[in-house]
Amino acid sequence: MPAFADFDRRNYPTVDVATGYDGWADTYERTVMDEMDAALLDRLRRPDWAGVRQAVDLGCGTGRTGAWLRSRSSAEIDGVDLSAGMLARARARGVHRTLTKADVCATELPSSTYDLVISSLIDEHLPDLLPFYTEAARLAVPGATFAQISYHPQFMMVTGMPTHYTPAGGDPIAISTHLHLLSEHITAGTDAGWVLTEAAEALVDDAWLAAKPKWAHLRGHPFTMALVWTLGGIGAAPHASRHARNEGNRP
Repeated sequence: MPAFADFDRRNYPTVDVATGYDGWADTYERTVMDEMDAALLDRLRRPDWAGVRQAVDLGCGTGRTGAWLRSRSSAEIDGVDLSAGMLARARARGVHRTLTKADVCATELPSSTYDLVISSLIDEHLPDLLPFYTEAARLAVPGATFAQISYHPQFMMVTGMPTHYTPAGGDPIAISTHLHLLSEHITAGTDAGWVLTEAAEALVDDAWLAAKPKWAHLRGHPFTMALVWTLGGIGAAPHASRHARNEGNRP
């Protein structure tokens, strides 16, 4: 499979996930646009948001995704993130029942608990997708929904841009970034017991270009994608190891 390093055009200094998001936490809300994820969640038809009772927000970050879900559901929402700085922001937001500092691939939350697993823009920090999908399956009840927003691999390959932020008075810093093809998602998801039930893509359009006019040459390119899964079996795939710990969390 191709690696993001094969396409990286920025070559910024790179830090691990916890370090990067701790450094980005204070300015994150000013740099992430709803067109990246919330607008795509709004387009999904399959999830019954209003019917969700127990949800886990993997890579909850500052609580953006949790707040989006809270506006559509009365569910109890538990959040998980690797960054203490991002969790502090989520705590101030007040939409989660609990917030846990943990790896999204090994949360230590109770098994077979949630009828919705949701994540947004975090899988690019995971070297391997199978432990992530496996942990999501462990947390879910049979028939649960897993709604996931990812950066589109085509966008990452065309732009060669890692996830990054610019600290005050400093130069851009990249956060460990990995490229995952759609086929990797499908293989990992199905191996973990999930059944794909919906997919959607967000394109670079007028709304996006209003904020990023210098990207006019990217008009029409896919930017992010949503995958919606239903848990087809009970628990995780037996061959998948929960001990394969990966970095990665985010709103």
